[in-house]
Amino acid sequence: MSITITVSNQKGGVGKTTTSAALASGISLVGKKVLGIDLDPQGNLGFCLGAGMANQFTVLDVLKGTVPVQDALVETDYGDLLVSDISLSSSGLERIPSDREYILRNAIKPIVQNYDYIIIDTPPALNLLTVNAYSVSDHLIIPMASDILSLVGLAQLKETIESVRDTFNPGLNVLGILLTRFNARTLLSRDVLEMAEQLAAQIDTKVFQSRIRTGVAIAEAPAHGESIFSYNPRSSAVQDYLAFLNEIAPAIHLKEVSHNG
Repeated sequence: MSITITVSNQKGGVGKTTTSAALASGISLVGKKVLGIDLDPQGNLGFCLGAGMANQFTVLDVLKGTVPVQDALVETDYGDLLVSDISLSSSGLERIPSDREYILRNAIKPIVQNYDYIIIDTPPALNLLTVNAYSVSDHLIIPMASDILSLVGLAQLKETIESVRDTFNPGLNVLGILLTRFNARTLLSRDVLEMAEQLAAQIDTKVFQSRIRTGVAIAEAPAHGESIFSYNPRSSAVQDYLAFLNEIAPAIHLKEVSHNG
């Protein structure tokens, strides 16, 4: 039985894709079979996981039912991947007459049993793609940059989560809020942490003890075709992501992760 984790925030630039890639590559380090699904039209998850740019089919082909999901899978060093591109931004999925919120669930149903974990990267919006991700997920992780603007809109995210729980997926669990670009020495980061904890309480979750500092290795690793864990395991930000993986490991039934596997 696979465990599906969605990484989501309607604000861009908060570390969604980096967090999704860290989850996929980190979980693969302990020998688990991982499927990554990129629902962001920017298509950066494939780049972060070394999928390359010239892929014959994308997740949109699968969602539209024009290509079997098995034919669209891209193999990477960190598991299989359903890639995305800009065509997803005008998908036309809203015109599907029924069960629109279950398009993703129905599309991947033939292969779900092949994986231990499914990681979904979502667009910076609360749209039909996001709702599809929530509807198929066991857990939700909300990355949030350590700035005031990142707090804006979390009330709307709360409403979406509650709506999905009430209508499509009553078992959706919010694992927590992950603070990124965190600097404990600044008053701003400390203020954001305090406000994030208040917001977390409103959606019955927590702010993770692990907080992600800024690190150049996070940005450099994809350009070198490596995961953050193999590229520079000594980086403070990479160590933060490793701590984060081990913090959530008990909740997602995963053994301890190390950069050596």
